[in-house]
Amino acid sequence: MKTSRILSVAVIAFAMFFGTTAFAQKEKTVMVGGAAMYPSKNIVENAVNSKDHTTLVAAVKAAGLVETLQSAGPFTVFAPTNDAFAKLPKGTVETLLKPENLKMLQTILTYHVVAGKMNAMDIAKAIKKGNGKASMKTVSGGTLTAWMKGKELYITDENGNSSKVTIADVNQSNGVIHVVDTVVLPKS
Repeated sequence: MKTSRILSVAVIAFAMFFGTTAFAQKEKTVMVGGAAMYPSKNIVENAVNSKDHTTLVAAVKAAGLVETLQSAGPFTVFAPTNDAFAKLPKGTVETLLKPENLKMLQTILTYHVVAGKMNAMDIAKAIKKGNGKASMKTVSGGTLTAWMKGKELYITDENGNSSKVTIADVNQSNGVIHVVDTVVLPKS
């Protein structure tokens, strides 16, 4: 009797362990910056693992936006890579990270965020409905324009600068990230 009870507990423990492992393996991840992005984690929990987004993560921390991007959302984030930040004029990132430029940094970062979850299919439908363009209001109050060139998705800022979505639909527990190759800027 004692042996069967121990065996039952062992079987349950085994099932729980491997059931949890199987769940984690079934989670559809996307690789970004050499790391798996898990849909069960929030935007910040995933972004900190991407080697391609260290500048963005540092900027989000400096701007005091970590708590916001860990909240329920949902958010659609157009996440510039380190290479995207490197395209800015020399010294721009360093200048933005200074405490006296906090408001400007917050505005630029929230210009990359749209309230609500919009996957690439949603954006493509909006583009089709808008006869080739879709306007999206950003959290900063600005506007991004989405458009497509063939099957590739782009966003354009209020200054006419465009950024290509290089990895779409990186699902998060509180929204979705679309990796972009250029930092977009609100109208000055």
